[in-house]
Amino acid sequence: MELKINGQSYDVDLPDGEMLLWAIRDTVGLTGTKFGCGIGICGSCTVHIDGEARRSCITPASTVEGSEITTIEGLATIDEDGTETLHPVQQAFIDEQVPQCSWCMSGQMMQAAAFLNDNPSPSNEDITDAMNNNYCRCGCYVRIKAAVAKAAEGMEDVS
Repeated sequence: MELKINGQSYDVDLPDGEMLLWAIRDTVGLTGTKFGCGIGICGSCTVHIDGEARRSCITPASTVEGSEITTIEGLATIDEDGTETLHPVQQAFIDEQVPQCSWCMSGQMMQAAAFLNDNPSPSNEDITDAMNNNYCRCGCYVRIKAAVAKAAEGMEDVS
């Protein structure tokens, strides 16, 4: 099967029923997407599939063949000269000093980026609702919400 991840095609041989999370981490070797609960509740494994935030731990890899998959490693852009430009969400999470243990952060950022692509001018309530189902064991919710609000200010630069 062929998976397109972060703009690159990968020809992968996976067991039947293999979840996308394990294809990304173990087969392709992109370890930014984390395993959390394994049942699609916590959000640590969130990736984008055709621009939509999805839980990779409960998504069979066979169901996304032909789709554009984006992981945290693909959120930033790299210019022709090799310069990396962080996505506004990534930069805001750094600026607001959000991470503590950081286990959930890639999923938090992927959820926030998909949300802001659909709603670049959210209210505080919109942010709370959008991020409500991504859990943080360290309780960094106030900083997460502040970072999402800050990232919204920079979304006009993202295509």
